[in-house]
Amino acid sequence: MHRRCVVFALVFVAAGFAALAQDRPLNTPPAGFTSLFNGKDLGGWAGRQGTYSPYEQAALAPGALAAKQAEWNADRDRHWRVDVAKGEIVSDGQGVHLATEKAYGDFELYVDWLMVSPNGDSGIYLRSFPQVQIWDPANPKEAANGADKGSGALWNNNPDNPGRWPLVKADNPIGQWNTLRIQMRGTRVSIWLNGKQTVDNQVLDNFFDRTKPILPRGQVELQTHGSEIRFRNIYIKELKGA
Repeated sequence: MHRRCVVFALVFVAAGFAALAQDRPLNTPPAGFTSLFNGKDLGGWAGRQGTYSPYEQAALAPGALAAKQAEWNADRDRHWRVDVAKGEIVSDGQGVHLATEKAYGDFELYVDWLMVSPNGDSGIYLRSFPQVQIWDPANPKEAANGADKGSGALWNNNPDNPGRWPLVKADNPIGQWNTLRIQMRGTRVSIWLNGKQTVDNQVLDNFFDRTKPILPRGQVELQTHGSEIRFRNIYIKELKGA
């Protein structure tokens, strides 16, 4: 690609990010997107056990699945809440993940997240597969796991997959909001964190069966992993014919 084309592409991406982040009411989607969070309650969201295999879930009889879902939803209500005054979803760091009731195939997703205190850890599961990593780059306990490289990459990928680590460290300081933009087409994922690309069209490896590609559809999940984290402005656009 010629240098002029590269510059134009970067400007286009930055402009798109700026347009989405412009001053608008919280939890109000831009044109073409659907809001997954209404700012008032957890409608459209279900509990889901962390790293529960979608293959096992698909094998459950309807009655067993309903019972498990009721158990997960009860746990959701103990550990997830909505701060209505601020229009934010709040996790206390414990219990099940928060998953969309709807399954998605190819999509573009935006989500704002705020790590409340240092050394936090969270993530975004794509089609119920882990994950777009969110953590504190300065957490000394996670230094050996690569936290210093920053958030916004596919940490559960195979070690030889370039998508495992972010191209740049783009995290805002703890206590400030961050914005993830995620594009998923087929098995490949591109990610931007705060307007900077951290993953460029890399395969999301199958955490549950490394010999197979990920499933074509599944839920989007907000991970809870031991620390309070907040989410808002969660927008999705399904990509047709991708």
